[in-house]
Amino acid sequence: MHNFDELVEIGAEFTLKALNETFGKIEQEFHLSAHTPLVKGVQMIQLQKAILATGMYSMFEAKLQNSLACSDGFKEAKKILLQRGETDLVNRFNDFYLAINVLKHGKGSSYNALVAKSKNLPFRLKLPTEYFFDEGDVSEVSTLVEVDDKFVLNCAELIREISDILKSN
Repeated sequence: MHNFDELVEIGAEFTLKALNETFGKIEQEFHLSAHTPLVKGVQMIQLQKAILATGMYSMFEAKLQNSLACSDGFKEAKKILLQRGETDLVNRFNDFYLAINVLKHGKGSSYNALVAKSKNLPFRLKLPTEYFFDEGDVSEVSTLVEVDDKFVLNCAELIREISDILKSN
């Protein structure tokens, strides 16, 4: 059987490379014109990054539920990690867990929890008073969390780190 956490990291890197290559090609075409299909192309690439991160976490949750034989894989994983003294890892994981919830559901309790600690997050969160991450960036899509390459790779890295610790259980 495949090793999910390894495939997630490799897959994230592979997908980001392909998306960034396509982004670069479209960006070169912007020098000639700014036609709507080009704008939609770079927006699609940004949206794909959000879909990639959300999908990785959703599949990780299913993997945890199966391997830990429970109905709430994230809750059970956090419990095990805390028992092993992995408080910092649980805190980082929780920040990204909340961010994924915000990507999936928009404003709500997860968003409010992130707003309360927005200055200490390892990613950018669109605050209630903000309309854009970077005004004038035609590639920006309407999300409350900025999903860049670093965000996606951090998600994959967290999945691997958590999986490594749980495997030694």
